[in-house]
Amino acid sequence: MARDYARGSRSGARRKPQAASRTPTQPRANPWRWYGAGVATGVFLSLLLYLGTLPAGTDPGVATGPATASTEETPPKPRFDFYTVLPEQRIDVDVEPAQVATPRTETAPQGETYLLQAGSFRQREDADRRRAELLLLGLEPRVEEASGEHGRFFRVYLGPFQAHAEMSRARGLTAAQNIDTLLMKRDSP
Repeated sequence: MARDYARGSRSGARRKPQAASRTPTQPRANPWRWYGAGVATGVFLSLLLYLGTLPAGTDPGVATGPATASTEETPPKPRFDFYTVLPEQRIDVDVEPAQVATPRTETAPQGETYLLQAGSFRQREDADRRRAELLLLGLEPRVEEASGEHGRFFRVYLGPFQAHAEMSRARGLTAAQNIDTLLMKRDSP
């Protein structure tokens, strides 16, 4: 017992038997071996499936050469002879020359003028901002104050225009800048 005490074990304590360990003669199973076997099996089965889907009479090991190509009929090549035919063709058409149309300027009937309303705002600053945008387009806007049952509004007008063409030009300029306009006809005094 003195000897057990010297080794650091307690007196009277029994040693636990060691767990049965593998002997060095038993090889440990390699997980990569099973993976490799699965891959090889998959490749083999894929090859069998491929060979099973080949049409009958086709040998995958024999390359088709010119001998097999001569036995099959090739479709005829298309002929493109319009390159030579078109320059030689001539079409005679009896058509009168087009009449040059003179631009027509529509004027408003006596007593009518066109106005474009380019916005209606509650704040004077917003109306002035829209007026500045229109001035940069080369137009001549004006701001008028209007009071109604819903309060006070500041409206931006373009015009008056005597001709429809002038009004269309101004409306095209505003539409190009994403400014919606409202066409109004007024009787001139």
